Amino acid sequence: MPERPLALFAMTAENVPRIFPPEVLSRLRETLEIDPGLIAEDFTDPGVRAVLAEAEVLVTGWGCPRLDETVLDAAPRLRAVLHSAGSVKGFAAPAVWERGITVSTAAAANALPVAEYTLAMILLAGKDVLGRRDRLRAERVSPGWGFIPGIGNHGRRVGVIGASRIGRRVIELLRPFDLMVSLTDPYVDEAGAAALGVPLLPLDDLLRTCDIVTVHAPDTPETHRLIDRRALALMPDGAVLVNTARGALVDHDALMDELRAGRLSAILDVTDPEPLPPDSPLLDLPNAFVTPHLAGSQGNEVSRLGFAVTQEAERLAAGRQLAHALDRAALERTA
Repeated sequence: MPERPLALFAMTAENVPRIFPPEVLSRLRETLEIDPGLIAEDFTDPGVRAVLAEAEVLVTGWGCPRLDETVLDAAPRLRAVLHSAGSVKGFAAPAVWERGITVSTAAAANALPVAEYTLAMILLAGKDVLGRRDRLRAERVSPGWGFIPGIGNHGRRVGVIGASRIGRRVIELLRPFDLMVSLTDPYVDEAGAAALGVPLLPLDDLLRTCDIVTVHAPDTPETHRLIDRRALALMPDGAVLVNTARGALVDHDALMDELRAGRLSAILDVTDPEPLPPDSPLLDLPNAFVTPHLAGSQGNEVSRLGFAVTQEAERLAAGRQLAHALDRAALERTA
């Protein structure tokens, strides 16, 4: 049996058993020599430093300390970072790529529940489920069976902002429904959109023509407040904004003005700030449905991230190309 690469967990200690439950951890340890009792929450710990000096692989996750040049100097044999969450921007310094270390992420696995949440919210928004529920609660009288003008999902126009992993998965999940889906993304051309099976529109045109707009762009300087007062004003009366990306992409003051006027509705799993202060109007407005950043992996979904890392470790140990290795240039365009 080939020798297993020496590895080290680097994340908040409480996350290891969540991401790597017994059955997943057991499979990971068949591939990597890794001690679940030694977790690097701080790279200055003497026990951590001793393993770091020999480690070939870091299995990282939420709460991973920053991997800067000092840490990398202490890890001369390191050849791979397998991240059991989404973005690595918060902890991986440019020196990681400069030293030729391969970085893989479980972002694709984490994209699945976000896309599922988005699909559910789009379909519920099309039926005005939340508004109708609140009306029933207030009036305590059901209107009975009948035709309600203006609601329904047949032919509903849905605009996707950003062909990220999540955006692409949302487009795929929407395909079986009788919806008209369009995309805007400055890094996608007509051929790329055609391959996804959707028309490509400029942002302003998408905002003007869609009943539901769902945001899946990364949080970069270029996208800060992408959905600002001018952009919101382009959306038609009765339109719904869904945001599961980052709160900073939306001007919340402008959004609250539109919500107070009753012109738009919003479904927000992310906000700015996050969490919202207890007195935020967004928590009370009837046409704002706010959830506490739960669209991503939760509960039994978290072990999917550990399984994705385990599969990458198996590819690494077998000398195969990693399925989810990050390209540094593309990293700047991702969340």
